[in-house]
Amino acid sequence: MTQDHPAARQKAAAQFRTGRKAADRDTPAAAVPAGTEQAGPAEQLSAAPSRKSRGKGGKLKRLRRKVQDAERAQALLAQKADSLEAQIAETPAYPVARPAHVKTRHRGVIASFAALVLLPLAAAVFYLFAVAEDQYASTAGFTVRSQESSGANELLGGLASFAGNTTASDSDILYEFIQSQEMAEAVNARVDLRAHYSQYWPTDWAFSIWPDATLEELVWFWHRVVRISYDSGSGLTEVRVTAFDRDMARAVSRAIVDESQIRINALNEQARADAMRYAEADLMEAVERLKLARQELTRFRTRTRIVDPAADIQGRMGVMNNLQQQLAEALIQYDLLAGTVSPGDVRLKQGQQQIEVIRERINIERQAFASSNTDTGAVGEDYPSLISEFERLTVDREFAEETYRAALTALEVARDDAARQSRYLATYITPTLAEEPEYPRRYVLSALAGLFLLLGWSIGVLIYYSIRDRS
Repeated sequence: MTQDHPAARQKAAAQFRTGRKAADRDTPAAAVPAGTEQAGPAEQLSAAPSRKSRGKGGKLKRLRRKVQDAERAQALLAQKADSLEAQIAETPAYPVARPAHVKTRHRGVIASFAALVLLPLAAAVFYLFAVAEDQYASTAGFTVRSQESSGANELLGGLASFAGNTTASDSDILYEFIQSQEMAEAVNARVDLRAHYSQYWPTDWAFSIWPDATLEELVWFWHRVVRISYDSGSGLTEVRVTAFDRDMARAVSRAIVDESQIRINALNEQARADAMRYAEADLMEAVERLKLARQELTRFRTRTRIVDPAADIQGRMGVMNNLQQQLAEALIQYDLLAGTVSPGDVRLKQGQQQIEVIRERINIERQAFASSNTDTGAVGEDYPSLISEFERLTVDREFAEETYRAALTALEVARDDAARQSRYLATYITPTLAEEPEYPRRYVLSALAGLFLLLGWSIGVLIYYSIRDRS
């Protein structure tokens, strides 16, 4: 709803009246004698000498018209000013706002501040400084070291995490194990956690646990008294334990380190057992493959009666070379004999027959290389197929032998790894023994309580005024 401002209107009306009076005082009408009518600007211009009016007749006419227009405009402005002043005078004047004073809602806001902020803060401060018991802290730091880290991983360092490595490390497993129910139950079996942390119940109810707490409730309280700091890049783990007694804090910290070492040893045993089982399975598979390859090669030699096709073909090539040499000698002898004897000589016929026999034998030997006919001296299969099959069987046997050697080596390596501890817990901070209590941090908790109480009260007041203004 739009509201008028009477003080501003009265001030504007007063300024307007003051301006009109000052304009009336500045007019030269007071200098005119009484009873004498002052001539207007047009009449004064008409009283000018006639010779000037002759020379400047056109200019005087224009000046008279401008003066008349100015007089009409001035009269119009004066009329509008009179009407505006009359309207301002008729406008009713509103009273000035009354002085501010405390109302009921203001007292309610002050009372809510005292009830929702000051009283709870005072109660919290009283509890922290007068009721809460002192707590001691014990710190232990360790990491999981492994002898299986390769040089490539050491060179990459933390860049391996950006490569999308999804396998969990031993440090990750240990970090989750410390927070688990199994760890809380194991430490509780070593040192009675319920008896220690419930000794001040119900006086110090905020930092104690009830004596009849279940295992799940004990695990919930375990997360409060054990704080873990873990750096996934370096694998360093730091554990801080708080307790009402400094010896108890160090005992719990030592129990955590011992249980972590036991879990690492269990992981070692499982890794060694898995490595040995896999190595023995690979060796058995390699042995079976080698046996099969050798049996296939033995069947080939039994079927073809050839120990080595390469050596056999070299012998046959020797026969071919010998036949080629005999054919060349027979041809030379035939040519020499044909030049010295008559064409019908018996020796020429014998020489020609010898040449034809050698050529026929050469053809038979050549057919034996690519024929499976045993009548020609072949072994029942063509030599290219035999050589291809023999080479395949030889490659299979060699591969099986290499696989067998690799499996034997892997088995020996697995046995060597099983003989030593490949993973161990390296403790770089032994469980410390505190000299003075560090917890609870009374000043920090008091400041945080005051801050959150003030924020909550402020939000509530803003919501109240928002609803009030809208209603």
